[in-house]
Formats: sequence, structure tokens, C-alpha cells
Amino acid sequence: MAETVQFAKMNGLGNKILVVDMRGRTDRVTPAAAIALAGNADTGFDQIMAIHDPKLAGTDAYIDILNCDGTKAQACGNGTRCVVQALAAETGAKTFTFQTVAGILNAEEHEDGTISVDMGKPVFAWDKIPLSEEFFDTSRIELQIGPIDAPILHSPSAMSMGNPHAVFWVDRDPMSFDLERFGPLLENHPMFPEKANITLAQVISPSQMVTRTWERGAGLTLACGSAACAAGVSGARTGRTGRKVSITVASSPNRGTLTIDWRDDDHVVMTGPAAWEWSGRLDPVTGSFEREAAPEAVIR
Repeated sequence: MAETVQFAKMNGLGNKILVVDMRGRTDRVTPAAAIALAGNADTGFDQIMAIHDPKLAGTDAYIDILNCDGTKAQACGNGTRCVVQALAAETGAKTFTFQTVAGILNAEEHEDGTISVDMGKPVFAWDKIPLSEEFFDTSRIELQIGPIDAPILHSPSAMSMGNPHAVFWVDRDPMSFDLERFGPLLENHPMFPEKANITLAQVISPSQMVTRTWERGAGLTLACGSAACAAGVSGARTGRTGRKVSITVASSPNRGTLTIDWRDDDHVVMTGPAAWEWSGRLDPVTGSFEREAAPEAVIR
């Protein structure tokens, strides 16, 4: 295969990630390639994390993020952890600074293998999320699904973690809701001019909650790191939880857990695992690929 690049099939709590090494090249993974890869059973993914040469001094790489429908994504916390694991395996480094379209991300791999990503500061202003209507307090906006006198979901907390989020508070297991039905309606609701990630969050205690997410541009995924951050921040913001919370992602394999810490400096730090599955080479224009019999996680 001519003009191919190295890639790794990885996951963060089951969130399917392709980490693609585009360093040394000036082109990009095309939307057509993303759609082709998403449609293949072997390479089906939620996000592509394409590693490019750094554009800013002091950063290790520029990360281009694509959804499975070929659109651009501003942020992907689970995918960023996968990038850190791949680059740590390659370089031996433990700390990294990445540039994305949403801003600068700092990340660190710990001795126990978990990875922390500083996801930056949350944004609450209605026009910055953005919303199509003005709300003085975006911790509770007027939006509901279902009968007006008995809505199924209502009054979400809205915010941005580099991408728009709406967190609906529910009183039972998020897996018991038909999110596959409601997710597309809410993602594309006129309230969200740039669409939105839709999360159902059940508070278990001031330090624990359970979430499930319909991702903008990706659909019903096994996990979403930025959505966990949005849920954690929104829980503290509405007085439901403290500023540090353990979030069980209901749809992830074995109901995996992320730790979300909304620090006093207003930065949101997400900590959790990443897992390598297999490596290969792909054509970033067409999406054709082949596996490599690699014994360990490598981007080289």
C-alpha cells in the first residue's frame, strides 16, 4: 500500500479510538477515509485521533479529531488518553502537551497505567456553548422530551468542554432509557446550533454518579470522556455532588470508571485507563488498511 501511515486501534473505557500517525506529512485524514474506516467491522471507531507535527512551540503534537461521520470534533478525552499511551510507549515520556482546535491539553501517564488529561476550563455562557436562546443560568435550561405534563427528560444542565454538552438528570439507571431514540432528536434540537453531546446522569452520592451518552457526530458510544467531565462539573455546579467525583460509565465494558476533578483553578482533570488492541497501516485518503502483527502498543 503506497503512502500509508501507522495507526493503532485502541479504546478508552470501550470508546473506540483510531490513533493515526500523520507526523511528517502535510495532508489530513479525509472525511471519506474516516467514513470508510467507520464502516468496516475491524476498524469501526467513535473518534480518530490524528497526530500531526506540532504547530506551537512547547507542544508535543497537534491532534486532529474526526467523528465516524467524517465531521470534525473539538475534544475527545478518552481519545487523548489513547494518544498519551501510544506516545508514551514510543518515547518513554510520561507528560505531554497537545494542541487541538479546542485549545491546549496537558496530559500525564501515571505509574499505575492510568492517564490524566487536563481538559481545560468549562464554559457556561449561553452564546459560547453555544445555545440558540439566551439563558442567564445555563445550569438548568428549558428543554424537554415527552408530554408537557410528564416529560421523560427535562431541564438539562448545558455547558461546553471544548464541545457542547447537555446533561439530563435522571433518577434511575441511564441504561433503562431509550437513548437511541431520544439521542438524535436532542443532538439536532434547534436549541443547539452546533449540535450537542447528550448525557443522562444518575447521582448515586455526592462523590459518585452513573452516566450514558449520545455523542454528537458519533451516536450511541460506549463511553465519552468530555461528557463525563461535563457531568462531573454540572453535578458540582448544581449542588448534586462535590467537585471530585467518580463516574461509572454505564455503557462501557464492565461499567468502567473515570475520576473527574474540577479543581479550584477551574481546570477539569479526567483520569482513567486506555487500552491498545492492534496496530496496522492505512491510507489516509481512501481508508484502506492492513493489520500488522505487532506484539505491543506502538506508534513508530
